[in-house]
Amino acid sequence: MSGHSKWAGIKHKKAKVDAQRGRTFTKIIREITVAARVGGGDPDGNPRLRLAIDKAKAVNMPQDNIQRAIQKGTGELPGTSYEEYIYEGYGPGGVAVLLEIVTDNKNRTAPEIRKAFAKYGGNLGESGCVAWMFEKKGLIQVEAAAADEDRLLGIVLEAGAEDVRRSDDIFEVITAPKDLERVKESLTKEKIQIAEGEVTMLPQNTVKLEGKQAQQMLQLMETLEEHDDVQNAYANFDIPEEIMAAVTS
Repeated sequence: MSGHSKWAGIKHKKAKVDAQRGRTFTKIIREITVAARVGGGDPDGNPRLRLAIDKAKAVNMPQDNIQRAIQKGTGELPGTSYEEYIYEGYGPGGVAVLLEIVTDNKNRTAPEIRKAFAKYGGNLGESGCVAWMFEKKGLIQVEAAAADEDRLLGIVLEAGAEDVRRSDDIFEVITAPKDLERVKESLTKEKIQIAEGEVTMLPQNTVKLEGKQAQQMLQLMETLEEHDDVQNAYANFDIPEEIMAAVTS
């Protein structure tokens, strides 16, 4: 899971920069709209919407923007009709790539995603080709400096977490998706600051990459992450820390 962990950390840092350019706002607004359309506009009864609102607040999105996105999802305000898709493919070295897409025009999105894969040594695959390699989980990240490991372990396991792992200077708390909110609430109650908390797709195994393939894989992930229609990009790569670090410089 190390590849996922490092890339998740990079994305967290980039989100703050992207927010200034509006890209993160755009993606979160789409997620709020779709979540409200699928599960209703009340975040108390719609966990997906609640998570999306949490993401919006984390990047300081104005409350008016959040409310308008909810109302567009519930049909109270007119808005663009978005559809959700899962795209699957392979990156350099056979890395599995899983994409969550939200688009108003699949005929535009699919060729653009296919082109991105081809440009960086990968290819878009058939439905089901890699999805089996990933498992939907809740993932909470807590900076190691913010909590004692034994105390953290006791709190989250009592709240229903499945596992706690250490990745560099981050504790990763793994939960079943349905238990994510309860574990987050237990940490908040104990005044332990959460760096990130989301439902994600965790790879069950990883593919090690170095050299040119590692660079191509990171370029592919950057390109996919920056595409407006890609809500989330998951991959099972494991890349040396020095190469990963170069991406953030």
